[in-house]
Amino acid sequence: MSEEKKPNWLITGGCGFIGTDLIEHLLLWGLAGHIRVLDNLSVGTRKDLADVIEFREFTLSEIGGILHEEVELVVGNVYDYTTVDKCSRGMDVIVHLAASTGVAQSVENPLLDFRNNVLGTFNVLEAARCNGVGRVVYASSGAVLGEASLPAHEAIAPKPVAPYGASKLAGEGYCSAYARVYGIKTASLRFANVYGPRSHHKTSAVAKFFTEAFAGRPIVIYGDGEQTRDFIYVEDLSNAIILASDAPVGGEAFQIATCKETPIIEVAEKVKNLMFMELGKRVEIGYCPARRGDVRQNYADNTKARTVLGFEPNYDLVNGLKRTFSYFKKLAIPYS
Repeated sequence: MSEEKKPNWLITGGCGFIGTDLIEHLLLWGLAGHIRVLDNLSVGTRKDLADVIEFREFTLSEIGGILHEEVELVVGNVYDYTTVDKCSRGMDVIVHLAASTGVAQSVENPLLDFRNNVLGTFNVLEAARCNGVGRVVYASSGAVLGEASLPAHEAIAPKPVAPYGASKLAGEGYCSAYARVYGIKTASLRFANVYGPRSHHKTSAVAKFFTEAFAGRPIVIYGDGEQTRDFIYVEDLSNAIILASDAPVGGEAFQIATCKETPIIEVAEKVKNLMFMELGKRVEIGYCPARRGDVRQNYADNTKARTVLGFEPNYDLVNGLKRTFSYFKKLAIPYS
């Protein structure tokens, strides 16, 4: 951070996979004065946060501009403006991670996707404006581009193919508007497929593959497995968020990715091989029909993030999967 005073952070969705990793590194690297977490506990839990740091839970009526603990938790929803407004008071940075995630869920329930993602993001930005919060880092997604030519980059016109991508694009639009009209330094980070420790609640590919493998079930692939994704390790992503929170930009979007295209079947095979080499367990791979709204190929050019933010991924897929395997192994999930 360039400021001498350590900033106060509001992290929406802070009990989740990415949020807990971010909190761990903010504290480890000495980058936070106080941290307030707003989470509805629909995915992440109090225990997930407690596994990272001691915290004190406050009700909405108890919080305000004064922070009482190094880390505070408020249970609530980002689609409720009053909640977001009160949680934003006294903050210097908001990292907005809370969202309905995933293409399949958005196709099944687009109204829920809109409420959580579009209204929730608007509330965060409006609360930042009203409470003088100068910086907002918004968790967007490569899904905003849809079936774009590859590698994906920021100059491509977005054409989302599922409600999830559309809702994330709407959030980017509001971030741009609030930067230009109100001067809030916003950064929209288009996350690639994030994986790593603490992802046991996630339904993304790597987390599902390890969950199924350790439970003794076949790894299930939707489609033929030749569809490709860009996989980024969670610590690299947390570093990108921290860099974006201090960058001299406003209203900009960045691809946070490794610029490496990996077929889903290759990831499944690596998980299968890790299970056998480390535990002597044989895991089968099965197939289901492709899901509506899933793009066929996806990986991103991270040149802009490297140049503007100084972002540099440190973990390749092999090392990242080994660390993720170790985490799932420590969970001691019975193998049947």
